[in-house]
Amino acid sequence: MTEIVTTDLHDAHPDRLTMCTLPLKDFGGRSSFSGLIRTIVTMEDTKLAQETFRTPGNGAVIVLDGGGSLRTAMLGDVNADILKQNGWAGIVINGVVRDSEALRKIDIGIKALGVTPVRSAKLGIGAVDVPVAFGNVLFEPGQHIYCDEDGILISSAPL
Repeated sequence: MTEIVTTDLHDAHPDRLTMCTLPLKDFGGRSSFSGLIRTIVTMEDTKLAQETFRTPGNGAVIVLDGGGSLRTAMLGDVNADILKQNGWAGIVINGVVRDSEALRKIDIGIKALGVTPVRSAKLGIGAVDVPVAFGNVLFEPGQHIYCDEDGILISSAPL
């Protein structure tokens, strides 16, 4: 897998990229990752997300809009391992995670706002593969996302 360098990518294609402005932190074992975007929108509920995690990822990246909630985790170590086992490249979360020490040992990209010890509900609230917006970006399924320690960039076509 080729390492993503967002600074070089932006220098080469400034007019073809949008930057996510949320101050997301790295939690997974891989800080550089990229792929086609799949989206999930929900609020303090991970049932739909968990169903998606169990499908073949084919190197895609999930963009999960949890409404920026800091109250309940949208991902923990068990589901991060499921993502890895099903071939997802990573996940970008507008929300928080739990089991942060264990997440660092899983070879997958994970970006989120922070941590909490509290688990989410499992009611099935939300939608999959719909446009979601946060960090001054409209994320749409099928776009391409590039992530590393310096940031998150989105393009409509592969670069």
